[in-house]
Amino acid sequence: MKNYGFILVVLTLILIAASALSVCIGAVEISVSELWSIMLYRMGLSSDIHFSSQQEAVLVNIRLPRVLLGALVGGTLAIAGAVMQGLFRNPLAEPGLIGISSGASLFAVMMIVLENRIFNHVLTALFGYYALSIAAFAGACITTFIVYRLAVGKGKADITTLLLAGIAINALAGSFTGMLTFISTDQELRDITFWNLGSLGGASWKTVTGILPFTLISLCTLPFFSKALNALALGESQAGHMGIQVNLLKKLVIVLATLGVGASVAVSGMISFVGLVTPHILRMAFSADHRLVIPGSALLGAAVLVLADLIARTIVAPAELPIGILTALIGTPVFIYIIMAERKRRVVN
Repeated sequence: MKNYGFILVVLTLILIAASALSVCIGAVEISVSELWSIMLYRMGLSSDIHFSSQQEAVLVNIRLPRVLLGALVGGTLAIAGAVMQGLFRNPLAEPGLIGISSGASLFAVMMIVLENRIFNHVLTALFGYYALSIAAFAGACITTFIVYRLAVGKGKADITTLLLAGIAINALAGSFTGMLTFISTDQELRDITFWNLGSLGGASWKTVTGILPFTLISLCTLPFFSKALNALALGESQAGHMGIQVNLLKKLVIVLATLGVGASVAVSGMISFVGLVTPHILRMAFSADHRLVIPGSALLGAAVLVLADLIARTIVAPAELPIGILTALIGTPVFIYIIMAERKRRVVN
């Protein structure tokens, strides 16, 4: 695969460096040597203690689960964006385009506003800590299923119809979300606003283990569709002649992307631009080959979100900036630059 292996190794090292930086910096400072000492001690490889109990508690109970959650969410959003762009052959495609994000948002808002008024806290009693996450995940799956069913005709999923159905469902979900927001109380409104802006502030080992199976399925299986998506870039008929089962490919990619993104959005809220911009950066810097773009997007997206979360929790300390605001502030100018650079390249060619 040309020099793709080297690029992926470099991206892996960037992710490791970003993670180490994130776990070391904060209100409680942890040096690299102290980090290493804690890790060796916890793994039972060393009995030397060159750290305080506070540093150990902060690292193990707060920072490590937060960094792992950021890496899982960032990697999943980015890899889903990469495969969606490849599937739709549209550089503007991303998971929200087919209703994943809007469906998750609608059901999360329904949970916040209606759970007490209609269900009398039954869902919270039943699912406890995971009630909001389960509602958001269910919303993502339901809206994606509706969009896909609307696009299927005679056993085939039409991409154009899929995009149009996604736009319609997004608008409908947005209107219902707006209506629920309008009738919400002040406390509910604050919860809705915080969730819609995105945050990793609720990270814990429970949230990490809760989304781990769903995100790992997406992260581990989607790279295997790289060659099929490369063939699809030539057109559906050409891909069919090359032995690609195009309709099966569409179903599998959409299901796997929904599985990962639905779980990610459920625990982190709405985080924009990671899934849209990350694949573009790799295409512009290296290649449009999905054998690089798909696994590379997972690694780069994870590193980007880990670093963004580090900035979000330190830039206005002791307060915390919602990470969705930060990714939008960073992602918008980067995306505009990408558009202008692509436009300039086409003019030159």
